Amino acid sequence: MREGTEGTAEFTEGTEGDEGEEGQWSDGSVTRERFAERPSSRYGPRRAHARRPKKRRRLRRVVLVLLAGVVVAVGGTYGWAETRLQRDVDLGAYGDRPPPGEGTNYLIVGSDSRDGLSETDVKDLHAGGGGGRRTDSMMLLHTGSNGATMVSLPRDSWVTLPGRLDTTTGKTKRPEGDKLNAAFSYGGPELLAHTIERNTGLRIDHYAEIGFAGFVNIVDAIGGVRMCLDRDIKDEKSGADLRKGCQTLNGKQALAFVRQRHQEREGDLGRSKNQQKLLSTLAHQAARPDILFDPREIGPAAQAGLDTLIVDEDMSLPELSRMFRAVQSVSGGHGRRLNVPVSGIGIPTSKGNVLKWDAEKSARLFDDLRHDRPPTAK
Repeated sequence: MREGTEGTAEFTEGTEGDEGEEGQWSDGSVTRERFAERPSSRYGPRRAHARRPKKRRRLRRVVLVLLAGVVVAVGGTYGWAETRLQRDVDLGAYGDRPPPGEGTNYLIVGSDSRDGLSETDVKDLHAGGGGGRRTDSMMLLHTGSNGATMVSLPRDSWVTLPGRLDTTTGKTKRPEGDKLNAAFSYGGPELLAHTIERNTGLRIDHYAEIGFAGFVNIVDAIGGVRMCLDRDIKDEKSGADLRKGCQTLNGKQALAFVRQRHQEREGDLGRSKNQQKLLSTLAHQAARPDILFDPREIGPAAQAGLDTLIVDEDMSLPELSRMFRAVQSVSGGHGRRLNVPVSGIGIPTSKGNVLKWDAEKSARLFDDLRHDRPPTAK
């Protein structure tokens, strides 16, 4: 059956100059006229360019074989990755959630988790100091009919922490003002997501968190991330020691870059902008064909990310892939990168210096996202 099909295709594919006949069935005098010059045909000598359809068929077969190999390789990686996802976060743990809005909201968190790091790594990456588990970056990614919008939520943002059970005393605490980062320290991803929902009115549909080790390993696995800096950056706390200009940062350098804030005029807000820029660039570079379609590259990159990746209970790999593509689209200029509008930076409080959101502008931004409208507040 297959040989007959290929023979038929040889007689039906159009050739250059045969306008209006490409892909049509031919017989009788029309067939004899079109192939009158074929030397291997009973109808006469073959035109030189009439051999092209067969060459194109060979090329198609080669492409199909290659694509089949990629599908098998990616399929194997896909099945393996499904078993590695740490679906540990219950976004509904605190109840009393906002109603679902239009579009999808992802909360992307970079934590200072040292899981996967040796004592030498901790020292080399300047990842020591302090106990517990804290957030170094928080981004709200909204996707919908108007594309993707990434909004940075600085960790020093002054917010109202909802009432909760204090695990250290066993008593219920009343709502109180504190830094957004404190929510993660007190109650992990669940309290952080609940706090963001209560302060923005947005329902968080999915959660993704990656620790220090995973971040460093991903950057190294894809061969570094290309960044252009407008000035020298040297920061002892984060270990950043970078020169002005365009350069490829390895995992250690990239981590130091997104953690430093003492060299930023806007402090925590400036750091949030750096984190946004590097994350979207990282997603863009990780999707290069030489990585995405090479089993030798996509395997290590996927493993590097999954080793310390924590997601919500309902996160699937297709959903994680959609989130990744949305982040990539922001880097490619098909989305928006925003910071939550602020009214003050470095404002002293009983919990230290904080950053306060602009009440009117931030409310308008979150309302636009809730109704899947293009953001009007910048």
